[in-house]
Formats: sequence, C-alpha cells, structure tokens
Amino acid sequence: MSQVRVRFAPSPTGFFHIGSARTALFNWLYARHTGGVFILRIEDTDKERNSEAFLNLIYDSLSWLGLNWDEGPKIGASGGGDFGPYRQSERGAIYKEYVGKLLAAGRAYEKDGAIWFKLFGERYEIFDEHRKKTVMKVKLPPVVIEDQIRGRVERLEDEDFVIVRSDGNPVFHLVNVIDDIAMQVTHVIRGEDHLSNTSKHVLLYEGFGVKPPIFAHIPLILKQNGPGKMSKRDQGALIEEYQKRGYLPEALVNFLCLLGWNPGDDREKMPIADIIRLFDLPGVNQSNARFDDKKLAHVNMAYLLELPAEKFIAQAREFFARQSESPVTLAAAAATAEYFAEVMRLSQPKIKGFEELPAYTSYFFTDEFSVDAKVREKVMAKGDPKARLAELIKVAQAADFSSEAVLTEALKKLAESKGLGFGDYQGVARLAVTGTNVGPNITGIFYVLGRERVRSRLEKFLATV
Repeated sequence: MSQVRVRFAPSPTGFFHIGSARTALFNWLYARHTGGVFILRIEDTDKERNSEAFLNLIYDSLSWLGLNWDEGPKIGASGGGDFGPYRQSERGAIYKEYVGKLLAAGRAYEKDGAIWFKLFGERYEIFDEHRKKTVMKVKLPPVVIEDQIRGRVERLEDEDFVIVRSDGNPVFHLVNVIDDIAMQVTHVIRGEDHLSNTSKHVLLYEGFGVKPPIFAHIPLILKQNGPGKMSKRDQGALIEEYQKRGYLPEALVNFLCLLGWNPGDDREKMPIADIIRLFDLPGVNQSNARFDDKKLAHVNMAYLLELPAEKFIAQAREFFARQSESPVTLAAAAATAEYFAEVMRLSQPKIKGFEELPAYTSYFFTDEFSVDAKVREKVMAKGDPKARLAELIKVAQAADFSSEAVLTEALKKLAESKGLGFGDYQGVARLAVTGTNVGPNITGIFYVLGRERVRSRLEKFLATV
C-alpha cells in the first residue's frame, strides 16, 4: 500500500466543537499509527460565515491538543507539502480545471446558470409528489460503499446534481472530492453524518476516472442527557471551554480516544504512545458514543495526580493569572512563591481540575471567608464544640508548627488525653479555620496557615459560639 494520507477539513464558521476534535484526533492517530501523513485543510469557501478568529481557534485548539499536522497552513510557504494551497479559498483555479475535465468528458453540463453532474444511465420522467413537479430520474444500481467501520452500505442516487452554483461557487461535494484527489488522500475518516454524502462523492470519483479512497465513518457523539447528537450549544461541547477551565490536554485527548474506540481492554487511562500503537479502524465502534463529563473529570484528575509537583504548581499559577480579578485571585497572585507552592502541594491530591482551585483554596488567601451554615449546624450539634475549640487554641499556642507530621502527633495526644478520637477535634477545627467541612488534611491546613493565623481563626470562631 502507498503511504497513508489522511486529512482533517474543518470550516472556520464557529467555535471548535468536541466532535470536530475527535474527528481530527482519529485522523491524527491513524496517520501516526501507520507512519502516514496528517493533512490540515481549511474549507473556507463560505465567505459570509468565515471568520479569522474561528480559523485561529482551529489552529490554537489543535496545537493545544498536541495534534500537529504534517501538511497545511502555518507550515512555511509551501504548507509542508507539494499539494497546497491548503485553504479552499485559494484553490479556485484548481476547481475550474477539474470542472473543465468533467465538461469535456460529458460528465457535466450547464443548466439555469449552474453546472450539473451527469449520471450515466437510462433516463425517465416522473412526477415528484413532494416537490409537486415532474423531474428527470436516472436508472442506476445502488452505489456501494465498503466502509471500514459501517461495513457495506448501499445508497441510491437517481438524479443529476449541482456541482457549481449559478453564482459560480462550487458546492461542498465537488471541492471535497477534488481536494482529496489532488492531495492524494488515501483514507477519508469523518463523522457518520457525512455517510449520506458519500454516494455522491463515489460517483464524482467515477466521473474523474479515479478510484475512491478508503472510507471510514466514525460514530457520532451523543448528548450527555437526552437523545440526539451533541451540538455546539450543549454544555461541555467546546474545546475552548476546557482550555479556560484548566483541563489538561492530554487528559482530554485520552478521553476523546475512548469515545467510539475500544483498545481491547478496560483501561480508561492510557499513554498516548500506547494509543498510537493500538489504534486502528477495526477497533472503532459502530454504535454512537455518549458524552460523560463526570468520566472526563475523573480522567483529568488521574492525570493531575501524576503531574510532577513543580509542573502542577506552575500550571496552577498560570490558571490563577487567567481568572477574573477577585479578592481571592488577587491575593493568590500576590502570595509568595513559597506559600503558593505549599497551598498547591496540599491541594493537588484532592481536586479534579484546576477550575476547582479558586474556591477550594480561598481560605488560604483571605481571612474573610464565609462559614457554611448547614455544616456549622451539623458540626456544632456533636459533643462539646466549645470545649474542643478552647483545647485546640491551647495546642495552637504551644505546638511545634515545623511540619504536618508533628502537628498530627500533637492533636492525637490531645485527643488521647481527653479520652476522645482525632475525629472529635477535626470537624470543629476545620469549620473554624476554613468555614467548611471539605479540604486537605486538617493538620496540613494548620501547617500551611501557620500558628498565628490558626490561633486567630480558632479564637474568632470561639467568640461566635
């Protein structure tokens, strides 16, 4: 077989959708698995809806995901290959040349100012009830598509169809096929929603006298809740959202790989090198995949846990810097590098994503935090919280704050001396110094906050009891 050449061909007419990202990813994986070429081709012929901002978003999103292209825009003057330009808006002369070939071969004709592709077969007229007019039909056997994922698919095409509109603009079907021919694309891997177009494309290949590429139509991504395909309007559908929320791109790539592809085992977290080695079209499912943001969050947390601490801290700093200004984010930005690092080291094992950090760590950066009323009611109903607070204040005044381990031992000794358990102190201590009942280990919080802030918060809370 000649070298595999695949392409991802987005239109810069909207935000970069998670379904588009998955299509790009499957093409990229197949190219890397086979040692082939991954082409980025921009379908920007819709002048009214095209946007340079959306185009740059495509480039930025693919780069963020690590889906580097071998040929296409942004790779020098030649686009990294011999088949450019890689933007359809710059390929008008190529389309005219190919349309001329169809006209010369009798496979196209002009009518009503447009150019139509001509089907070869016996013609007959019939009244179309839906359109309320007589139309010309052509007797042809069904077009057979041997799809690598869907299997054998047969579709009937029985009417000539427009390939160049009356305004001179070529239609999607035509330019799609011409570009794939001219760029020597060997495999067309795209969403199942394009399967209905493929019969027309096969006929166009036939009209040009070219063998069609291998087709593989991947399953759709369904909404998380309810029926139907996930759209750009659905929550969690835009790649840009995950960038802003601080998700790790490698976690999102891992998650997207498993939306419609099965590696043959039950692993949910896989190194990209393993995915590339195992990925092949027979492993892509026929059934549609349902989006699951909880699963994505779980995968992201698994990747966060494995980040080296220094890398986690650096990315957390960048995340805080991108957030809107608030007392907490401003205080976090003003914190010393050492203090910020201590807070992040304590938080890393507990969060699912960077987006949780501002709320999760707020009490480390301000003393003006609110106390959760429901948590307060629950905690204060147990034992003798007033006595426990007074005892904790004494420990805070006398204990060694040199490490978390030393503080843990001090609280354990206090509990033992009173015939109580560590948990009898933990709840009220956490409520007093954080205002909530969730967070890192209480002695870790004590250590990072330091003696004076812990003692001050305990005393302030005791005064309200």
